[in-house]
Amino acid sequence: MSSRCNAHLFLGLFVLSTLSLPATAFDFDLGKIKETAGKLKRASGKVSQEEEVEIGGLVTSNLLGAAPLVDNADVQRYVNNIGLWVALQSERPDLPWKFGVIESDNINAFAAPGGYVVITKGLFLSLNDEAELAGVLGHEIGHVIGKHHLKALQKNAKLDLLGDALQVAARDKSRRDQKKLDKLINAGTQLYARGLDRHDEYEADRLGVVYAARAGYDPYALLNVLTTLDSINTDSPKIALLTKTHPPFAERLQRLDGVMDKHLSRYAGQMLLPERLAELQLRLIQSNKKQ
Repeated sequence: MSSRCNAHLFLGLFVLSTLSLPATAFDFDLGKIKETAGKLKRASGKVSQEEEVEIGGLVTSNLLGAAPLVDNADVQRYVNNIGLWVALQSERPDLPWKFGVIESDNINAFAAPGGYVVITKGLFLSLNDEAELAGVLGHEIGHVIGKHHLKALQKNAKLDLLGDALQVAARDKSRRDQKKLDKLINAGTQLYARGLDRHDEYEADRLGVVYAARAGYDPYALLNVLTTLDSINTDSPKIALLTKTHPPFAERLQRLDGVMDKHLSRYAGQMLLPERLAELQLRLIQSNKKQ
């Protein structure tokens, strides 16, 4: 598909989704989560898509408890538009994908099983164009497609803990049960503080640039993001967790560069759209100053 055709399809989707997407990116049904608690606890080996989405919802709700969504409907709708369009280029377009920007000045992004993706306000404001946003979201989408976090939870025997946590949530929350719930949920989200295997990060990079290219964006934009991050002082607290949980940026750049020059160089220069991102970044900065 040509870049021009991709662009036309994207613009059509952008108009439709702008009319239909809610302002908030996440809406959790606690009742539904409670209903699946027993299934999650018994799950071993293969996990159904429904169970995967419920696990992701639990993990994401905990992340949002630490850093809520940015209170800006335009920004949330915009990131959902771009994320959904890139996700539709993946092998799992039928997942109930949800994207959001969270209130944190740190530079980072997270994915959870079932199609949940969040990026920090700090990362959003550091991007130079829409193609870079598509590349970042593509990387996180790659984690979901590869089921990297789900497999890590299973490997570390955390899936039963998540099921137990849901069962606790289904009961009246006594102080004792609340402590147990907090402990069990934290056990599941420790993965985000520790990070994934390097192989998972490299695979997410490779998948991310492919999805961005399919969506009509310049796949080299993700390399631009990595280059920018590599230039930030590693002692900066804003990037501390990202550098702790990911391979060195220079190493990721080197691995990606070799793959892309061989297969994706023809797509260089596709949609960048810096103006649209810059407008949303300016609105977000202005709204922060008013608060």
